[in-house]
Amino acid sequence: MILGIDPGERRIGVAAADRETRFARPLEVIDAASTDPVARIALLVRDLEVDLVVVGRPVSLSGRPGPSVVARSGFVDSLREALDVLEVPIIEHDERLTTVVAEQGLRAAGGRAKARKKVLDAVAAQVMLQGFLDGGGG
Repeated sequence: MILGIDPGERRIGVAAADRETRFARPLEVIDAASTDPVARIALLVRDLEVDLVVVGRPVSLSGRPGPSVVARSGFVDSLREALDVLEVPIIEHDERLTTVVAEQGLRAAGGRAKARKKVLDAVAAQVMLQGFLDGGGG
């Protein structure tokens, strides 16, 4: 199993993909203010028997690291430390435009804006993870 993480300041989107089907699906959204996201992700890794974690890396349209790369580096370092004990590697992958693509897909599917907002980050993680898989990763 592969876990995809789309880290944000307030919410962290999580998606999962089976290695056989190579099809990513949204899993959950972690509220970073009320939950320790690193502990929650480590629990998911153990419970789902994850053997690879792909973390979205914010890249600008020019391909250069975005301004939030530095802000997220502490989160990624903490996650690496927690998952190192479980011997689960972390790969960073370009997450450019994943939220835009996720939002467009959710809007096209219909439903209320409030309901879309609740799952947006998990769907963005799905888009990022699927991009990783489609690009030959995993």
